Amino acid sequence: MTASVVRIGTRRSPLALAQAEWVASRLTGLGHAVELVPVVTEGDTSPAPLRQLGGTGVFVSALRDALVRGAVDVAVHSLKDLPTAPAAGLSLAAVPVREDPRDALVARDGLTLAGLPAGARVGTGSPRRAAQLRALRPDLEVVDVRGNVDTRLGLVADATVDAVLLARAGLVRLGRGDRITEVIDPSVMVPAPGQGALAVEVRAVDGADRPLDSSLRTLDDPASRAAVTAERAVLAGLDAGCSAPVGALAVADEPGFAEPVLSLHAVVASVDGATIHRMSITAPLAEAAEAGHTLALRLLASADAVITGDVAR
Repeated sequence: MTASVVRIGTRRSPLALAQAEWVASRLTGLGHAVELVPVVTEGDTSPAPLRQLGGTGVFVSALRDALVRGAVDVAVHSLKDLPTAPAAGLSLAAVPVREDPRDALVARDGLTLAGLPAGARVGTGSPRRAAQLRALRPDLEVVDVRGNVDTRLGLVADATVDAVLLARAGLVRLGRGDRITEVIDPSVMVPAPGQGALAVEVRAVDGADRPLDSSLRTLDDPASRAAVTAERAVLAGLDAGCSAPVGALAVADEPGFAEPVLSLHAVVASVDGATIHRMSITAPLAEAAEAGHTLALRLLASADAVITGDVAR
């Protein structure tokens, strides 16, 4: 048993706590004493729409500050919330095995996306989901919503909206998977870069190999890390934040290849969904970042007006 307690920083939302508890249970199993330290972030306190807040860093900055100043030893994030730029003094110690990254619909009466009637109200706080939904079903009314998972599910239960779009991973982690009426195929709605994955950050210590570092390495999944690296490289290459209408999904180890590869798909859309561009690329697993940057350049070349007008700014 290690002598010191590992303090795990987390947001206070039920989903964030569930994710932090998952990491805590793994570290406990490896002989560490752990303590959860809830931290309030800007994204938790402001009622403003995510796009208005700017998106980038609003759910992670306070956690990172706590980590830098030594108030916590580990920070657990939803990886899709992380800015793409490196954080000085911090290291991404682990990307655990990723949950299903797809989006999910929770609708009244068991309805699917195709089955929603014209004029149905669909709630989402994600500009990415909203843009792709408008492109797919311009006859639906997209309603901007905020709040935790249960708050959003309650909007369907009390008929404020007819349906909500959420990440399948979050619903499953909270034991709400039975509320899903349709899991959305990525060919219909491309997920957010990093969706379904966790990011475990620590303070960077040059030349050190602490017991905690060794334990966290056992939680890291190379295929999941490569996939999210490629997806986030697309986001970085487009100079777009985590609230932008950009989707990216990389799938590792596609069958039919002699060596491990990534199949990377990305979409960029105008906020109103009127213009949408989709592209794909396949590359060796070891070249995940390069593949993401290449795909971003191709998207920039084909969708420059959309990107500079509605995505990056």
